[in-house]
Amino acid sequence: MAVDSIVSSPLGPAACEKDAKALQFIEEMTRNADSVQERVLAEILSRNGETEYLKRFKLDGSTDRETFKSKIPVIKYEDLQPEIQRIANGDRSAILSAHPISEFLTSSGTSAGERKLMPTIQEELDRRQMLYSLLMPVMNLYVPGLDKGKGLYFLFVKSETKTPGGLLARPVLTSYYKSEHFKTRPYDPYNVYTSPNEAILCADSFQSMYAQMLCGLYERKQVLRLGAVFASGLLRAIRFLHLNWHQLTHDIRTGTLSPKITDPSVRNCVGHVLKPDPELADFIAGECSRENWEGIITKIWPNTKYLDVIVTGAMAQYIPTLDYYSGGLPLACTMYASSECYFGLNLNPMSKPSEVSYTIMPNMAYFEFLPHEQSSAQLSRDSPPRLVDLADVEVGKEYELVITTYAGLHRYRVGDILRVTGFHNSAPQFHFVRRKNVLLSIDSDKTDEAELQKAVDNASKLLGEVNTSVVEYTSFADTKTIPGHYVIYWELLGKDSANAPSTDLLGQCCLAMENSLNSVYRQGRVADNSIGPLEIRVVKSGTFEELMDYAISRGASINQYKVPRCVNFTPIMELLDSRVVSAHFSPALPHWTPERRR
Repeated sequence: MAVDSIVSSPLGPAACEKDAKALQFIEEMTRNADSVQERVLAEILSRNGETEYLKRFKLDGSTDRETFKSKIPVIKYEDLQPEIQRIANGDRSAILSAHPISEFLTSSGTSAGERKLMPTIQEELDRRQMLYSLLMPVMNLYVPGLDKGKGLYFLFVKSETKTPGGLLARPVLTSYYKSEHFKTRPYDPYNVYTSPNEAILCADSFQSMYAQMLCGLYERKQVLRLGAVFASGLLRAIRFLHLNWHQLTHDIRTGTLSPKITDPSVRNCVGHVLKPDPELADFIAGECSRENWEGIITKIWPNTKYLDVIVTGAMAQYIPTLDYYSGGLPLACTMYASSECYFGLNLNPMSKPSEVSYTIMPNMAYFEFLPHEQSSAQLSRDSPPRLVDLADVEVGKEYELVITTYAGLHRYRVGDILRVTGFHNSAPQFHFVRRKNVLLSIDSDKTDEAELQKAVDNASKLLGEVNTSVVEYTSFADTKTIPGHYVIYWELLGKDSANAPSTDLLGQCCLAMENSLNSVYRQGRVADNSIGPLEIRVVKSGTFEELMDYAISRGASINQYKVPRCVNFTPIMELLDSRVVSAHFSPALPHWTPERRR
């Protein structure tokens, strides 16, 4: 259907009739954000009113906001852990949700070193699918002609386990890719992938990446957009090409598939694409054999219009590297979601990464906002916080997101800090500032100060055998390597100069730190290859004194100065690196299995 025959949306002229309906839906939801929120809360409370959790607070059938706010406490994951454990152990009674819990979604946030288990219900898949269905209609407003080609998206499933009670526990995207919503999705010319489903669903990350890359190379001229979930994932794909182009071009030249690909379904689906193409093999080998890979993405995929990756929050650290490999292609951040809930989308997906704002869709859950200065204070039942409704947030202010979901989370603190940048109709738009309390992050891992301290403590015990201790330390996430890795700066004090720690011992300290970090970090190291070996850089004695002198020279108070446990300010990094006397890497992989600690 011709575009000019479609009724124009306030967001812009729709590319087709299906898009027009999606844009109209966004307008309806955002125009009436407050009344939609009121309806959503009433629906959740009516449905879940007889659950054990809500009955505890004596709502007595009330579904209004005032009663809800006055009786239901604001909680964190640890407050819900006893209920979640009961469900995980097989209790099927209506504890949190009147609808049966269909599975657990494992969060990248951790509690006591293990991934958090987020309960979900079957219909949440429909809600997530609905939000996905809005992304391309918005993108089509900004980038015309996406129906004339394909998307090369590097998508992966991760390991899943079963709880003692038999429920699956897996990441939200693994749940979605394995669902019928994804596997049997209807054909949409605006959303065609080069990667076959079988390659995406292959649990072996090497075979999955190899097959997806091979298909993407064969269809290099049809590719109009490249993507992965996170920026780090797309950079891993480029690194994979760097390491494996010899074998890939051999397969393309001969029309045969590497014997390393053993999964029958992957071999079968790639077999439909494989054909001898010496000309293509020569071209790719010519580009990949160059020392300089600047702009490699647009050389190999010349029709790419943008990169579809999350580059907000901790992922912003990857923007310079993406710009280098892509020649400065636009970076599109399309949606804002988590294991707990899918929240909203970016109505201006081609905006600069530093200006990305997400519009919360008020039909997804009931949203409240804890002013950030309050979120830092200690909250208790006796001093309830003042939470602000979705339609009442103020531009320029920062809030912590609090959600009430259909699946049974009530006034749950997500831990995301958001800044209000404006409104679309009556729905606020937010810039993602950061995850609360996260110190280090390379991929989906999140390490806080307490975890880092524990890891340093455990590793430094090994130094006792040579009468050495860690005087001071700091850290940073090094994303210049692919994959990125944690770097820990140690200043050591040895009581016996003749018995200094050996290279071997410091390598064991690296491994001890890794074994002390949470399961998401260790999975990234062992199963996903998304994080490189941890590095300890030993600095000269007196380095941290110099660091303090530098901070005081820039106006820090000598009385209140504390060593920063994470650094990313270039002059400080340069000072630290200029004082490094030795560098040591973890010599082996840390311990990790898909099974959760009981």
